[in-house]
Amino acid sequence: MLNWTDTLSSLGARIGIDAAGEVEDFGRALGAAELAEGFVAPVTDLGIIAVQGEDAAGFLHKQLTNDVEQMGQNEARLAGYCTPKGRLQATFLYWRDADTVYLQLPRAIQPPLQKRLSMFVLRAKARLRDATEEAPLAAVLGLGGAKAETALRRHVPQLPEAPHGKVTGEFGTVIRLQDAFKAPRYLWLATIDAAGAALPGLAGELALGGNQAWRLAAIHAGVPQISAATQEQFVPQMVNLELLGGVNFKKGCYPGQEIVARSQYLGKLKRRTALATVDNPAARAGDEVYAMEDPGQPCGMVVNAAPNGLGGSDLLVEMKLGALGEDVRHGAAGGPALRFEQMPYHLDALDI
Repeated sequence: MLNWTDTLSSLGARIGIDAAGEVEDFGRALGAAELAEGFVAPVTDLGIIAVQGEDAAGFLHKQLTNDVEQMGQNEARLAGYCTPKGRLQATFLYWRDADTVYLQLPRAIQPPLQKRLSMFVLRAKARLRDATEEAPLAAVLGLGGAKAETALRRHVPQLPEAPHGKVTGEFGTVIRLQDAFKAPRYLWLATIDAAGAALPGLAGELALGGNQAWRLAAIHAGVPQISAATQEQFVPQMVNLELLGGVNFKKGCYPGQEIVARSQYLGKLKRRTALATVDNPAARAGDEVYAMEDPGQPCGMVVNAAPNGLGGSDLLVEMKLGALGEDVRHGAAGGPALRFEQMPYHLDALDI
């Protein structure tokens, strides 16, 4: 049975590719202007953990930074999973369907995270499994930009009206995420047959991208994704997770909760994550950045990076707020300069 990547390869010229080896990004990186106009991106680098059972929501409620027990069936949320020291091991997009909670995260870190979460189930009536290739979720399409809503409505009759809304039906599941480029972003999870049938038409109306395009759109939405290179580097506020509704300070305990709460109310070091671009197409998550006022030590770290189609990369960079807008270099004191851009939401100063 073909998986999603194999299906994309088999579609070949119908969706604008000449060789299977180019499936991931279809041979080129999309730029911000194309994303703003409208794009569709088959996503192949994200996985899904399903937590099923009578106690699934209660179990996760005690593990994640956000509320799970009170989340409705027609919404999705962001959350973090921390070490006991309050450092993020993962960030998730999550949603519920009956007695199952689904956690979406990078495939590269899914196996160890799934194993670690399983260790704490204990007597709870909950079971974790890899749901990445289960039929209703096996194909993932990301869409965004000015033309995306109209194009998607040809296949999904009713779309979520606001960010974090979710609709489910015969077409699969569509989640509206944080806007990028002042336009909605949608995540469509469907069967391979349904997505494969829709993709040629969508690609005829929208710019066709892949994982690069989806990562770049998330960066411009200001939404962080913890990867293997940045695990245990940040408390949630350093990557603006609470500004995105990903931390609930009124819920019960979870690993690292005391430190996360203390960072919110009693911390001392001002840090946030900002949007920037750099003339280096090879920029990666985990790269350090340096402020020229104090070049002897890094002032921050790249959280996420994606080629921007213009020969460089766009970044989410966690850093000292005092260095924001100053002369900051990528990789080393002599590296290329970062150019800071406006975030899509306000960065409140916070002592952490």
